Amino acid sequence: MRLFDTLSGEKLDFTPWDGQTVRMYVCGVTPYDTGHIGHAMTYLTFDVLNRYCQFLGWRVKYVQNITDIDDSIVERAKRDNEQWDTLGTRHTRILVEDLSSLSVLWPNVFPRASEEIDQIITIVRDLEAKGFAYESGGNVYFRVAADTDYGVLSKYGTAEMIEISRERGADPDDRRKENPLDFILWQAWQPGEPGWESPWGLGRPGWHIECSAMALRYLGETVDVHGGGSDLIYPHHECEIAQSEHYSGVRPFTRFWMHIGMVRYQGEKMSKSLGNLVLVRNVLRHHSADALRLYLHSNYYRTDWEYRDTGPAEYEAVASLFREAVNVRGGGGQVLATECQERRFLDALNDDLNTPEAITALTDLAGDIVRSAALKWDVSAAQDTLRQLSSILGVQGTR
Repeated sequence: MRLFDTLSGEKLDFTPWDGQTVRMYVCGVTPYDTGHIGHAMTYLTFDVLNRYCQFLGWRVKYVQNITDIDDSIVERAKRDNEQWDTLGTRHTRILVEDLSSLSVLWPNVFPRASEEIDQIITIVRDLEAKGFAYESGGNVYFRVAADTDYGVLSKYGTAEMIEISRERGADPDDRRKENPLDFILWQAWQPGEPGWESPWGLGRPGWHIECSAMALRYLGETVDVHGGGSDLIYPHHECEIAQSEHYSGVRPFTRFWMHIGMVRYQGEKMSKSLGNLVLVRNVLRHHSADALRLYLHSNYYRTDWEYRDTGPAEYEAVASLFREAVNVRGGGGQVLATECQERRFLDALNDDLNTPEAITALTDLAGDIVRSAALKWDVSAAQDTLRQLSSILGVQGTR
């Protein structure tokens, strides 16, 4: 199997670090507006990777976090006059219900950032002791100037990083910083916000340090696959590399960085800020889970794409064909060979998880089964193959 690694910019041969267990970390949601198609595309993509790695004979230790303490969730809780943890729990439940409806294999570890405070404080104290962090005005910042490799993932110049960080919630103009790019590891408590005791006073963690703490705690100093949406490349994943590697002293923090393309809707990026979200549960009121999964997987995971309201309906016919193919009765005649379509399917997934081509191969196989059964061929082995391969894509109607 070859996977595209964002850091190197190349497709590289993939095997787990130890040859046995794939250690995979995927950045989870900030639970204040969850369950939309963008979330589904991300987590179903890594669900297929999880399933395929197990099909290849590897174990998978999969960690997906919940960022339940963050500027966005604090602001939404204030706006709605709701407790931050109540808000987070409610939207986490929505996410779990929606993804369960799509039959994801759940992560081995599903931690909340708010439960990892001790680990976060330990890492921040270590970075401060090593000179990679400093306290200023009750906040603790990562000292970007001390990291000569900062920017290695995003490959942006300083001016670009400053502007993108401003767009994505940071404050380059914060006068407490030594450098506009320095990012918060720990921020001082403000009235009305949650807070925890720390060596720097009452406060709460910054966004980036939360994921480093959880990845390091549950997967160790080197992760095989670290994923999320492409909008996390900078600053989130860039900052994770910097703080994780300087804390552990081990490189690389991540062997393969995988990023999912953005979903557009009606000509604009689907996002919470724009409010143009298509919710999974609303789609599933009208379409089957298999049709929605197949429609999402008909788009190549690394490419930005446009969600169409008619898309799931177009894949109901494919889901129906799969169901017909595994249930049709053949005869005792010629045995239907499946090697060609099976090879096409596996070659597609081996080529950087090319699910659109994999779906085409399975559709051709299902069509072959239906036609061959009408001729009274023996299709039983082909049906077993279709069941096994379609399960890698999470299709449930063929079980």
